[in-house]
Amino acid sequence: MIKGVLQKVFGTKNERELKRYQKVVNQINALEPKYEKLTDEELKQAFSELREKVKNGEAKMDDVLKDSFAITREASKRVLGMRHYDVQLIGGMVLHEGKIAEMKTGEGKTLVATLAVVLNAMTGKGVHVVTVNDYLARRDAHDMGKLYNFLGYSVGVVTSDIHDDFERKKQYAADITYGTNNEFGFDYLRDNMKYSLEEIVQRGHNYAIVDEVDSILIDEARTPLVISGPTNRKLDNYIKANEVAKQLIKDEDFTVDEKNRVIMITEKGIEKAEKLFGVDNLYKLENAILAHHLDQALKANYLFQKDVDYVVKDGEIVIVDEFTGRLSEGRRFSEGLHQALEAKEGVEIKEESQTLADITFQNYFRLYKKLAGMTGTAQTEATEFAQIYNLDVISIPTNRPVIRKDMDDLIYKTEKEKYEAVVRKIKELHKKGQPVLVGTTSIEKNELLHKLLKKEKIPHSVLNAKQHEKEAEIIKNAGKKGAVTVATNMAGRGVDIKIDEEVKALGGLFILGTERHESRRIDNQLRGRAGRQGDPGASQFFLSLEDNLLRIFGGDRIKNIMNRLGIEEGEHIESKMVTRAVEKAQKKVENLHFESRKHILEYDDVANEQRKTIYTFRQELLNPEFDIDSKIRANREEYVENLLARCEIFPGMPKEDYNLEKVISILREEMHSIFSQDELKDKDYEDIKEYILKKLTEEYDKKMSVVDEKQRREIERILYLQVLDSAWRDHLYQMDILKTGIGLRGYNQKDPLVEYKKESYNLFMELVNSIKFETLKTLHTIQLRSEEEEAEIKALEEQLAKMDEEIKSQAVLSHGEEQKTVSGVKKKKPARNEPCPCGSGKKYKHCCGKSGPKKGILAS
Repeated sequence: MIKGVLQKVFGTKNERELKRYQKVVNQINALEPKYEKLTDEELKQAFSELREKVKNGEAKMDDVLKDSFAITREASKRVLGMRHYDVQLIGGMVLHEGKIAEMKTGEGKTLVATLAVVLNAMTGKGVHVVTVNDYLARRDAHDMGKLYNFLGYSVGVVTSDIHDDFERKKQYAADITYGTNNEFGFDYLRDNMKYSLEEIVQRGHNYAIVDEVDSILIDEARTPLVISGPTNRKLDNYIKANEVAKQLIKDEDFTVDEKNRVIMITEKGIEKAEKLFGVDNLYKLENAILAHHLDQALKANYLFQKDVDYVVKDGEIVIVDEFTGRLSEGRRFSEGLHQALEAKEGVEIKEESQTLADITFQNYFRLYKKLAGMTGTAQTEATEFAQIYNLDVISIPTNRPVIRKDMDDLIYKTEKEKYEAVVRKIKELHKKGQPVLVGTTSIEKNELLHKLLKKEKIPHSVLNAKQHEKEAEIIKNAGKKGAVTVATNMAGRGVDIKIDEEVKALGGLFILGTERHESRRIDNQLRGRAGRQGDPGASQFFLSLEDNLLRIFGGDRIKNIMNRLGIEEGEHIESKMVTRAVEKAQKKVENLHFESRKHILEYDDVANEQRKTIYTFRQELLNPEFDIDSKIRANREEYVENLLARCEIFPGMPKEDYNLEKVISILREEMHSIFSQDELKDKDYEDIKEYILKKLTEEYDKKMSVVDEKQRREIERILYLQVLDSAWRDHLYQMDILKTGIGLRGYNQKDPLVEYKKESYNLFMELVNSIKFETLKTLHTIQLRSEEEEAEIKALEEQLAKMDEEIKSQAVLSHGEEQKTVSGVKKKKPARNEPCPCGSGKKYKHCCGKSGPKKGILAS
């Protein structure tokens, strides 16, 4: 109540912010006559001077904001023929301050971004503009690029069809780079797998503007970016698990919790599964993989629906993005679920992959020093943006008032009645000539409606992930008189539906939703397709008690209302109370998803700290200035201390208790270094440590003396990187296994997250030691050869090959089939004192094996 009174007196926080921005807008408008008078060259010169001041540190971006915005507006008028509205100037300031600008569809978000981009690119550190697909990245870079070029900026665009690293690096080197969230994220991961600074394509994370920020930072936050490789696991287990899953009976052998998307196997089900698998205990350690496969097979068969969660395309399972309705080509479900779906649909089962590098969008975008976003719908997730990304949401008023009519939902008892009513409504609108965009939540429902409309002979276009190639064309025509477009929620973003005067007179575009989405935001996006820039329009949702959302989250309450009112078949109810009940159900689901994303982030934050530590050290190794010699010496000292501890030799112990045999044995095995008892006996702890360290260092320096300093550092650097990458991959696999089983700790009254943090810390400390010592062992045991020796070996191999050919041809002539045996003889380098194979009669060491002066080097 007090909050309400204060808001009336002082206004909401959003209103107060808008007042602050409006004052600056008035000052920018006052500068318009000044810059209108200038010629193109004078305008460019004025901007160039501002840019130099910021780049040299003479002025801050905030100091030049008003002039920068005024110049950008004037340049836009001349180059693009578009003048920024006052509300667009407000949007530009919101983006510059690192906040989210919530702007309705058709308000020109693309143009708004130019204001903040032009200002922030002045630092010369690069600005990234993130879009949801390649088409929009290319379109915006091309269209807005004309404005940026006029002001002296270079523009790059990174899309999935650029495979050349040199070309990618060039695009990132531009002042402003457009690209998709996937491309930016994957380039970051790939850069941290490179072996030289020249190969790295990105140049830091300075400032990013994320278009459709809710789609990227919220909807896709649950799916991490993963670069993976094969694991070489058996694939027939998936088929067997699928067969077992199909023989288990729902509600008897297992229960399905649709709300939380969980399947629980009963005692009876476990016994049945054990018989079918032919094992005595499904949960024994050696059978754990079977239990995991069965769990995924049950999910695949009872939670995941074809044409809703995935489609079968060209003999492959392709994921359908639940929020955009688009096909996620190249993405695969993890933890064996994708293979379970392949087994279910009888298509080729592809090998399960192992993670080589991964990051969530949440953690990738938190790398930027400053982050901003734009979308038509963000207020419903304002809490999440604030908590996870530290981003405020500012709702910006429309340039012209929205006059679209948003009508209350109509609710029917059954899905059949609902679809009959939907078809009737479409028929009525089509007859009148008013265009209608029909939104469905899945491909399956999309195709069902297509059949019903076909039956009624209503001409229409269908847009779903299966027809995505024609998307732009279909959307372009969706606002024409009499058009009927049936689309999944992929129609909710990116392209405006324009209408002419005749359609405006008919009431504008009619949005007909056939089901409420789990997220209110997606419904609002669909509504937002109509009523752009003050155009007329209308929207209404048709629902049934059999819809998933109502059935799982709110059906009983609404069913009771309908029964009390005595609703007959074919009748519907339309009331504010029911619409509120539906929104309540949506809020429940949104909260569930928020908790799920928060949960993923809490776990990923643990891995993220480790990732940052490893990647930072990797960057140091790539830097030619890094003192790798000191690092290796420190590692060697630590190794010797660790070795003595493994052999239970500690300071202050009696010398007769030292296990010197074990020390000598380990040094021979791990470092290929030969020590004798006489060398080490009668020495105390410090003397032994110093002696071993001195001898290992001398041996190593002697071995490395065949190369110059530069080559030595390069060999050390490359080997260190190879060991680090291999160990990091193994560590990620261990972390995956740990995460999969950690939930079970909850049954033991332990917090799984606390346990995960503890266990993963121990794994990480093991990883750090493993990298240090494995690198050291590899460097000490590697064999180096001079170029002279390499050339001699090559000449010898050629000589042996020639002799082998002669022997082979003789064998063919005299023995026919014996050719296989003779040619299978393994070539072997002769010992130094053996006769030389060239036939000279000399020993090998005095003939072809004779060493000349040593020149360059090769590591083997």
